[in-house]
Amino acid sequence: MATNHRREARPTAALAWLILLASAVLEAVWATALGLSDGLTQPSATLVFAVAATLSMVGLGLAVKRIPLGTAYAVWVGIGAALTVGWAIATGVEPASPLKLLFIAGIVGCAAGLKLLPAGKSEASPALPPS
Repeated sequence: MATNHRREARPTAALAWLILLASAVLEAVWATALGLSDGLTQPSATLVFAVAATLSMVGLGLAVKRIPLGTAYAVWVGIGAALTVGWAIATGVEPASPLKLLFIAGIVGCAAGLKLLPAGKSEASPALPPS
């Protein structure tokens, strides 16, 4: 009996980070489109929201094949949130203030810091709840 050994496609580390950053940009796109959709009643904004959200989640899913989930999720949310607020400020939807800009820079700095940490799996395996 022959077995089919299919190798799971995993992106390289550099590609995983690029996919993650693209997914974070798409997070900002879907969040902005959601705001413009008026409760999902505006068809074009709702379509942009649905497509961008789907692609953003797919990208996050691909990135976590190489990047630890906690790190990937923190970077995805942080960069996406910073871009969403940055776009809102740039388009005049939200006012800018020195403190707001400082805190957004902090989010971006923390996300970049996570990228700089050494890669590697922890020796300890995650604890499973008792069954």
